[in-house]
Amino acid sequence: MTEERAKGWLIAAGSGFMLVFCLTPVLYMVATSLSEDPLFLSQQAGFHLSLRHYAAVATSGSLHFFHYLGNSLVVSALSAFVTVLIAAPAAYAITRLVMPGRVLLLYFVLAVSMFPQISLISYLFRFMAALGWINTYQALVLPYIALALPLALWILISYFLQIPGELDRAALVDGCSRWQILRRVILPVAAPGIFSMLLLAFIFAFNEFLFAIMLTTDYRAQTVPVGIALFQGLHGEIPWGAIMAASTLSSIPLVILTLFFQRRIIQGLTRGAIKG
Repeated sequence: MTEERAKGWLIAAGSGFMLVFCLTPVLYMVATSLSEDPLFLSQQAGFHLSLRHYAAVATSGSLHFFHYLGNSLVVSALSAFVTVLIAAPAAYAITRLVMPGRVLLLYFVLAVSMFPQISLISYLFRFMAALGWINTYQALVLPYIALALPLALWILISYFLQIPGELDRAALVDGCSRWQILRRVILPVAAPGIFSMLLLAFIFAFNEFLFAIMLTTDYRAQTVPVGIALFQGLHGEIPWGAIMAASTLSSIPLVILTLFFQRRIIQGLTRGAIKG
């Protein structure tokens, strides 16, 4: 066997293993949601196709699934938009303006982002309670912005560094201000990187669980991860069928975003890592 063929077999085997490893939980989730009996693997009766779990999630007023889904979409969209709105001018200033200590500033932002969420939650809860924001959108949006900003800043800085500085100097000669350069020159050129960061911030906020469960109290502000975790049937049993159906439905928006914009996400994340 030649070296090239061996390399091809190893790549194929590794890719196949990763594919199976990643898709098996997803396939089991979908199969459970479509099974008449959620415990079909342990039952001799086997798998029987049924949509009753989806019907229960869609029609049951006590589960409030669509309230949770709407809260997740609103909170995720707001936090992602504001994150990019703050990170883009900050990244432009760091990459284009002469600032003493900007490298130390970047490392400080990176160091702050390394604090685990669990170490902040008690102080954050007291702060939100003092403001009267418990069980509101802003109680989730502000922490999500703070958590996503370091990653957004670093990604956009790496992207902006690849944009030639001659564009800025030409725009300055034409009489543009720094804000006009950012808005009319840099942002259109950096659109793939900004768009990919927008999607990543959205996905992060959509999936976050710890802050969402600590800072909200009912379906008026709770997001999908918290809502699904609180599903409970009669006499305290766990409704696995409804949980898996709700999980499948809540995964659809993220899957659609990833499938439609995967090329832009990859382009935005990798272009800033190479020269040219």
